[in-house]
Amino acid sequence: MNILNIFPLRFTAMLFILAFTGMLTSCQSQQSESSISVWITSGDKSALFEQQPESLPLRMVDALPADEPDPVIYIDPSQRFQEMDGFGYTLTGGSAIWINKMSAAARSELLRELFTTEGDGIGISYLRVSIGASDLDPHVFSYSDLSPGETDPGMERFTLDPDREHLIPVLREILEVAPDIPILGSPWSPPVWMKDNNASIGGSLLPEFYDAYALYFVRYVQEMAKEGIPIDAITVQNEPLHPGNNPSLLMKAEEQARFIKNHLGPAFESHGVDTKIIIYDHNLDRIDYPLEILDDPGAARYVDGTAFHLYGGEISSMSKVHEAHPDKNLYFTEQWVGANSEFQVNFPWHMQNLMIGAPRNWSRNVLQWNLAANSDLKPHTDGGCTLCLGALTIDSDQVVRNDAYYFIAHASKFVRPGSVRIGSNEPDGLPNVAFERPDGGQVLLVFNPADNPVSFVIAADGGRAMAELPPNSAGTYVW
Repeated sequence: MNILNIFPLRFTAMLFILAFTGMLTSCQSQQSESSISVWITSGDKSALFEQQPESLPLRMVDALPADEPDPVIYIDPSQRFQEMDGFGYTLTGGSAIWINKMSAAARSELLRELFTTEGDGIGISYLRVSIGASDLDPHVFSYSDLSPGETDPGMERFTLDPDREHLIPVLREILEVAPDIPILGSPWSPPVWMKDNNASIGGSLLPEFYDAYALYFVRYVQEMAKEGIPIDAITVQNEPLHPGNNPSLLMKAEEQARFIKNHLGPAFESHGVDTKIIIYDHNLDRIDYPLEILDDPGAARYVDGTAFHLYGGEISSMSKVHEAHPDKNLYFTEQWVGANSEFQVNFPWHMQNLMIGAPRNWSRNVLQWNLAANSDLKPHTDGGCTLCLGALTIDSDQVVRNDAYYFIAHASKFVRPGSVRIGSNEPDGLPNVAFERPDGGQVLLVFNPADNPVSFVIAADGGRAMAELPPNSAGTYVW
């Protein structure tokens, strides 16, 4: 073949390769610049979990300028901490009543908003329920209420009947929407016949009924499973150092350790119950309580981790428990919002201490108390909480979204179960926490506590994005 005849073909091919390479380089350049979506809530309520109309461009840079004037939040996915289980609320008995009394259409619409991420859905991904009554039920009950003088150590008369009207139907409907949501069960009191004062308020668990109470937990997990409701974990006692609520129980650390070591743990083991056992479930000012249990090898072998509230103490104390027992998990399971408090006060405290502070101190979840009440803040037991503001106020089919709805939404919609907390520095005045999602995307939650807008830089994936947060505002940044 004459070489002059094939040269045009080779020349054309070379031009095509050069053109394709240029196109590829251009595409790669475009792909190298991603964008960050932003959701904002402001302390003055001018924005309530609102997606911002414009995304932030994440521009690729070789290095940040040495004279960068704004604080920089560096995201470091090579630093990996705890896996997240989810964000949510306690579905109290009262919460279940008001949700269950909604019309079928309104209830379905609300549950999709709460438990999916579709559209305006906030994606609640973790629930806590009471084992028996909490103080936000209309009255006190257990699953083994007997006549005076009667006992039932074999749990032959155990029944979930008190929860069949409202709680169980609502949980089933939630599980249709969110089938994998973890459910944590917490008791406020054992049946009164097991207690030394034979009353719902205070008292202690009688040692002769330790085996019976262990079997009570076994039956609870088994019977809920028969209802199609898997119980992922239980805490041994809600607020064991607060015996003044109705219902309640005083359970000292050495008693809880002994109960777990010699009764509850072996009962779960012998009945093949794989539900997690979580200890303490009370305030961070008494970390000596969980440490005493975790320092007991016989008890610790059955314990998955420790749950905390923050009505006392400092959120940083969670890290002290992690440092002492890094093989055990940490959970944040309750914080209320008072109906007589103000959003502009609640919002910065909850965002900094719980939504940011708890994950930064190794918590695998964050739960607010409680999901719903009506406009009269009912129901509650005689002596129970009269000022507990639900994340929702529900009157018939009318729903008002309150403070805790927005606190949780800032994380629950984007930080999905299986996300991992990753490294991020904390410049002065910009508390934050970062996560890598199971799909490889990243989420940054930032709070600006100042009374003026603050500009800052997000440095991630070799890029640089300029951001600004209004005064007393939280931002969730998703890319």
